[in-house]
Amino acid sequence: MEKSDRRSWTREEVLKALSLYCVLPFGRFHRSNPDVIAMAKEIGRTPGSVALKLCNLASLDPHEQARGISGMTNASKLDREVWTQFYGCWDELAAVLPNERREDLPPEFRVPLGPTMIVKMQGVRRGQQFFRRAVLSAYSNRCCITGIADTDLLRASHIVPWSQSEEHRLNPSNGLCLNALHDAAFDAGLLTLDAKLRVVLSRGLAKKMPKAVFANYFQCYERCEIERPERFLPDEKCLYTHRTARFLGA
Repeated sequence: MEKSDRRSWTREEVLKALSLYCVLPFGRFHRSNPDVIAMAKEIGRTPGSVALKLCNLASLDPHEQARGISGMTNASKLDREVWTQFYGCWDELAAVLPNERREDLPPEFRVPLGPTMIVKMQGVRRGQQFFRRAVLSAYSNRCCITGIADTDLLRASHIVPWSQSEEHRLNPSNGLCLNALHDAAFDAGLLTLDAKLRVVLSRGLAKKMPKAVFANYFQCYERCEIERPERFLPDEKCLYTHRTARFLGA
């Protein structure tokens, strides 16, 4: 039997809970979730208490309200204050995300930090972890074009590249969950999405590979709408920037 946890939540604890809320798929806020258990241990609370706080935060989410899901109804004044101040402040949320896990990092960051690694790299890793987890969880860990569900093959693809927009670096709405092949093509401007979230291919893409590869891995998805995420819908302005500044032409 889990002991009750009646002490008041601190502002820092609610902020950590909000960060965790952003990277967990809906329906995964229960007390048996390993991420919930790990956070409970980190802040000295019960898993049930953390799970309840996540549900309280869900009741404040406009996306959930639009879906007609009310969640718990006893969000506190502090919950509302933290939500209002920090939801959408991705740098701050990434900075407090607990429990860096190797599988949540992009492949290029799956190396241990040695004594010669600079502190800035730790911040980059934490930010990349937050972005990847938020994007993949929004798409239920499935490629939005093909449906591939092996996380080792999935990438949290930036719509506007990391290097070109500090504002959107960690914004999950600047992300798509793509498999490694389509991620590379998207990043190279060989495919994009139109305003209706349909796949558009570059004229030159077919010339870069055998006909069978193009037909089986690209042409069959042309003009198909991607699977939309549960939250963090792709930002329209970011997609417009990709279509006009990076895409090599339909």
